[in-house]
Amino acid sequence: MSILIENIKELVQVESIPKPLVKGKEMAKLKTIKNAFLYIEDGLISAFGSMNNLDDSLSIKENNTVTIMDADGRMVFPSFVDSHTHLVYPASREIEYIDKIKGLSYEEIAKRGGGILNSAKLMQEATENELVESSLKRLNEIVKYGTGAVEIKSGYGLTVESEIKMLRVIQRLKEISPLTIKSTFLGAHSIPLEYRSDQTKYVDIVINEMLPQIAAEGLADYIDVFCDTGFFTVEDTERILEAGAKYNIRGKIHANELDYSGGIQAGVKYNALSVDHLEFTGREEIETLLNSETMPTVLPGAAFFLGMKYSPVREMMDAGLPVALASDFNPGSSPSGNMQLIISMACILYKMLPEEAINATTINTAYAMGISNSLGSIAVGKKANVFITTKIPTYEYLPYYYGTNKVEKVILNGEMINQ
Repeated sequence: MSILIENIKELVQVESIPKPLVKGKEMAKLKTIKNAFLYIEDGLISAFGSMNNLDDSLSIKENNTVTIMDADGRMVFPSFVDSHTHLVYPASREIEYIDKIKGLSYEEIAKRGGGILNSAKLMQEATENELVESSLKRLNEIVKYGTGAVEIKSGYGLTVESEIKMLRVIQRLKEISPLTIKSTFLGAHSIPLEYRSDQTKYVDIVINEMLPQIAAEGLADYIDVFCDTGFFTVEDTERILEAGAKYNIRGKIHANELDYSGGIQAGVKYNALSVDHLEFTGREEIETLLNSETMPTVLPGAAFFLGMKYSPVREMMDAGLPVALASDFNPGSSPSGNMQLIISMACILYKMLPEEAINATTINTAYAMGISNSLGSIAVGKKANVFITTKIPTYEYLPYYYGTNKVEKVILNGEMINQ
């Protein structure tokens, strides 16, 4: 199937020579083409440019099989890439939301068996089919808001059987959803109550029982650890990352959400693809990241929902770092996968420029998922995952006019998606 989109008001995030990421001052730059066209063929971006050059560069309209779409003054963006979610879960947790309103902290809820442990209990009771059905609804929802690729973590199982069940669900979602999906094994998400007095024993189970079965079935693209106060130590984290490396499974770390945990340093030491959350990030952590290939990933939805301090994004970028932004879509601390809202939060709460926020939710999150060679920008040869906006005046309007959906049409893998 071939699609020609004509009369695009502005084609956003275009690259003639694709880059794996953007960092520092470059994040404030966003290349666009006004009055543009985009040509999609066989699921890939085949050509793009100014409407003035359409007739000179292509004889597309002579092809009887091409579908011609008139954007009629609408904009076109590459689909968002959401590199950190927990969207496979058995039930919502709005009762804990009320506890938070009443003043209980994230740690206090976790200590009494709530939070992740609550989801883990329900996960053990849920069937694969139930989880696929509920998760597919969430995937369809985020597509409507412009997401075209998503990472999904396990971590609500916390037993061998339930963790494998979660990852099998993610594998099934990869097969039936048009989204590009990566799976991450997060057996070290929380410490089950029965192992609280000997968490090393639980880490042994993650390494010696869960991981070999998961690797044998090829169920995980990445491995993750919640390295933070009250959860897993740096020693635990390094043991798990070393074990993952033996199976050629690269790390993606939850780090420094609750305190200066050493998680960033551990992630960099083991060449993690990303370290995520980063509310507690100082000069030492920034210097460590500057000399690495690890993507700092900030999750505004969780910090907002939990009323936490905000990650020092401006300091990171001023130091020359790249920054990615993801939703952390989960039932306990960020119950939304709306990446348009994440962009608005980036600008309002973190004082990021719209250009920085767009870079952070497209090309840099693609890097944080290991897919920047195929997604994250408008470039010839990349997968045709794009969305057409409603009639908006500027791309700055996307974060400015928060609370409404500015996506009108979605194309994934070169195919129109019915919304």
